[in-house]
Amino acid sequence: MSHALWQSVLGEIELNVSRATFLTWFKNTELLDDTPENVVIAVPNIFAKRQFEVKFNDQIRTVLQKNGLSAKDITYTVKTNSKRPVISRETTEPLPQSAATVKINTSITPANTLNPRYTFEGFIVGGSNDLAYTASQAVAANPGTKYNPLFLYGGVGLGKTHLVQAIGNEILQKSPEKRVLYISAETFIKEFLESIRFKKKGFSDKYRNVDVLIVDDMQFIANKEKTQEEFFHTFNALHQANKQIIITSDKPPRSIPTLTERLRSRFEWGMAIDIQLPDFETRCAIVESKAAGAGVELSRETVEYLANSIKTNIRELEGALNQLLAYAEMRGVEIDLVMAEGLLSNVRRSRPQHLSAKQVVDKTAKHFQISPIEICSAKRDKHIVLPRQIAMYLLRSELHLSFPRIAHELGRKDHTTAIHSVEKIEKALKLDYLVREQVAEIRDTLYV
Repeated sequence: MSHALWQSVLGEIELNVSRATFLTWFKNTELLDDTPENVVIAVPNIFAKRQFEVKFNDQIRTVLQKNGLSAKDITYTVKTNSKRPVISRETTEPLPQSAATVKINTSITPANTLNPRYTFEGFIVGGSNDLAYTASQAVAANPGTKYNPLFLYGGVGLGKTHLVQAIGNEILQKSPEKRVLYISAETFIKEFLESIRFKKKGFSDKYRNVDVLIVDDMQFIANKEKTQEEFFHTFNALHQANKQIIITSDKPPRSIPTLTERLRSRFEWGMAIDIQLPDFETRCAIVESKAAGAGVELSRETVEYLANSIKTNIRELEGALNQLLAYAEMRGVEIDLVMAEGLLSNVRRSRPQHLSAKQVVDKTAKHFQISPIEICSAKRDKHIVLPRQIAMYLLRSELHLSFPRIAHELGRKDHTTAIHSVEKIEKALKLDYLVREQVAEIRDTLYV
């Protein structure tokens, strides 16, 4: 009865919240007990527990009452997903064959196997990646029939590799006999060149006799005409046989330089999805989930400090958390906000401290091939407005200048222009791949 009741509750909640909210917070919950005195609801991690207690409790209570359950108290308890074994970094037990090893011909080396830790259950869903997550699940459920190819693109450290390997692991979990091959584009290029140079046989068979081909970092195929031609034929052979093709890249097909038109058009046949920068709640959930996986409970202030400090790269965010965990373990102390602030300040001090407002403006101007004078002028030409807005954003994000100071540095009397510009670029970073790439490239030049 509890299961049926909870499914009714979830069904009503799903109609009243966004899809990202439902997938992130509600999907992996369970009703453990429902007495007149107390309702016990299982949630996947500590951060989710806090979210339900603070944000969703009233909504849960209202929907429970509509379904005939008016308990005095509602308790939220953390319960890990039991559908699959949790595999930690320290696990030494042998992995199930279907999850640990890619089922394919023996010429594939262990380096090309899927990482069993990359699963859908371990992927934190938010507004920045919910479309990619949903499409990936659809592909895993029916490989070769929907969204073929699936092309995921976005910046470094946003979860592309996790998602595509999760697809492969899910397919093997359901159908261990499937032949799944995960490789990087660099590996494909290297093996193709070796097959030509040393006249090795079996290259085409290896890549075309599979049920699912997953290629990571496709942008590296740029400027390689012969390799592109070979991949074109591989793509055609697989697609015509209704075999699933999954590709990741740091940029959309149209932005990969020197990509042939026929290959570009094939990459766009199925579904091309942009994985965007994670929002604050998603970053918090990632920190909390990773900490819980290590058996550590972080204070809310510490979680939010980490999430606010590193906004553009999940990998960097996890790296900062891992440093905290290692530091605390070595010294036998608990992680707190002071420790986190000390660690992040050390990371920041590793960057050059001599960066000036003039350098930010000059390097932004150089990137867009205009003069610093134009950025600081009153001109409203389209090719000047965006560089000016990006310069203001970088002055705020990198030098932490006040809005009046930013306005002064760019020759403005009214600082509301600076506020508007920074807000506009912050929004564009979530929605516009090109702006995200431009800001990242300029930021890299600031610290060379």
